[in-house]
Amino acid sequence: MENNFLRDLVRRSLAEDIGDGDHSSLACIPENTSGKAKLLIKEKGILAGIRVAGILFETIDKDLNLDVLIKDGASVNPGDIAFHLKGRQQSILKSERLVLNIMQRMSGIATSTHEYASKLDGLNTKILDTRKTTPGLRFLEKEAVRIGGGMNHRMGLFDMIMLKDNHIDYAGGIEKAISKTRDYLKKNNLNLKVEIEARNLGDVKIIMATGGVDRIMLDNFSVNDTMTAVKEIAGRFETESSGGITLSTIRSYAECGVDFISVGALTHHIKSLDMSLKAV
Repeated sequence: MENNFLRDLVRRSLAEDIGDGDHSSLACIPENTSGKAKLLIKEKGILAGIRVAGILFETIDKDLNLDVLIKDGASVNPGDIAFHLKGRQQSILKSERLVLNIMQRMSGIATSTHEYASKLDGLNTKILDTRKTTPGLRFLEKEAVRIGGGMNHRMGLFDMIMLKDNHIDYAGGIEKAISKTRDYLKKNNLNLKVEIEARNLGDVKIIMATGGVDRIMLDNFSVNDTMTAVKEIAGRFETESSGGITLSTIRSYAECGVDFISVGALTHHIKSLDMSLKAV
């Protein structure tokens, strides 16, 4: 399924970029002239997007030959060559910007995720992404999170129930939101995990008394309140910390014993990893 999404993304992206023709290449490159290129890494980080690049090149021109030297998830340094590419020069030039846009962003996300995940070494807490993704690119960005050592929270609104503050307020409170949710799942014969947001320790007490959920999100809690909440929950529900957690604070939250920490910045506030596709 994801491969079909990717091929469709490639076609739409090429249509956006090429329009009625790559006139720069058509003007000076003979149609069937063959050439070679290499992906040059220019910055230290975690490589991501190699699998995607293979499908991208195949979609653009089935005769392009990709020789992978470094796999997804590997640490890279300036000067490393991630792959060699051989085939029609016009096809290489057509694919250049698209493969760089995708791989630079995915590698930036993987690098950032790896940095956050490294802060949790020796602890049981797992790092999660969020739905704060680029529209149309979510499946690529979430793959990059996995490559970097994180876990996906949920792909979208369809694969998990997540009752946040607005759901709770619109539903008329925590108890009503949970009750309506359980009725909805039963009526529609759905087997989805249920997570609910707690805005303070009082909310935690109400959620625990009500039950009917799988995970409690401790949203914008201080470290001290997180520690108190985890002790009170005592393993009865999964716990997740979220909201404004940074590289400098993530370990303190993890040491409270939460099961998960979600960080939106993994996908919406990243720096792409520098690399270039160079003719050889």
